[in-house]
Amino acid sequence: MIRHLSIKGFKRFQDERFELRSLTVLAGRNGTGKTSTIHALLLARHATQRADNIAELNGPFGLELGWFDDVINVNADKSFSVALEDHADGSAVWTFIAGNTELYAKVSLPRKLPKIFSPAVARGFQYLSAERIGPRITQKAAALPQELLEIGSSGQHIAQVLEKLGRQIVPISRRTDKADPEEFSSVKAQTERWLSRIVRNIQLDTSIFPGTDVLSLRFRNDGASPWVRPTNMGFGISYSLPIITAAMTAPENALLIVENPEAHLHPAGQSEIGIFLTRMAAAGLQIIVETHSDHVLNGIRRAIGESKTLPADDAIVHYFSDGEAPIQPLTFTPTGGISQWPLGFFDQYQLDIANISRIRRPR
Repeated sequence: MIRHLSIKGFKRFQDERFELRSLTVLAGRNGTGKTSTIHALLLARHATQRADNIAELNGPFGLELGWFDDVINVNADKSFSVALEDHADGSAVWTFIAGNTELYAKVSLPRKLPKIFSPAVARGFQYLSAERIGPRITQKAAALPQELLEIGSSGQHIAQVLEKLGRQIVPISRRTDKADPEEFSSVKAQTERWLSRIVRNIQLDTSIFPGTDVLSLRFRNDGASPWVRPTNMGFGISYSLPIITAAMTAPENALLIVENPEAHLHPAGQSEIGIFLTRMAAAGLQIIVETHSDHVLNGIRRAIGESKTLPADDAIVHYFSDGEAPIQPLTFTPTGGISQWPLGFFDQYQLDIANISRIRRPR
């Protein structure tokens, strides 16, 4: 498990160190550095996947970072670095300098990689961007062996993953209920059961068009309902489906990074996906989630304080209040509380209700 992330000279970060736990929440205003934190991790991952000491600034993981000058901190000395620390592998540092076209960076790789960065660990590092694909009738298959398949940064390979990996057995700790019978122990069955909790009762079906690299995905509410296209089921299902499947197919101690898991979900579903991510953190995955939803946060708080799913010490929030102020680490209490509640931290509901109450008071 990664214990600390250090970023020097990248975007807003002159020299920043983040503590990471089993569940790490990035929260705060838009444009304050939450996504940049994730981008630093993605660049390190991408550089590791190549064998030529190069990191593209545009393309991988859907990144569009521009030129090297666009990502270098104004106080940096023509380079930036990303460092990861864990108990097992010590510290690993990636150092990035400008390439001769400004559209990539030359990278000095660490001598020893964290285990989740190893090419031998399939699906050990998975990332789902905020811009996931919406309902699609068909999807293209990835040209990869089955053991290396993953859902893709926008969920673009979800149909293929369910088709090829759907029969794999999910660890008991990640199932909706530890008492689930064995016929509901597969990736496909558990994806359906979790999706039914978060959105609505759902069954899934995938198929491959013979002789092509095209797959289809369809849904129905129950065994008596007709199958329907994804375009007739809405965005909430398409956006939450790859999050669930990524967690169902990840190996032990894998890292799963999710941006805006609340997108297109009803408030009740947002709370449930917060509970789901907490369950996955308790089941042996390391989760980093960026969210703007107080419902997601409250789902996490409920899982920690109400059901005792995850010890409070195994979760942390990093609050980005604005682009200049220090990033504040916030911790959870055993009852699901927050160690402190800074101004602007998920307090808009209280502010709005106070203003509405003020309007209603007799003058």
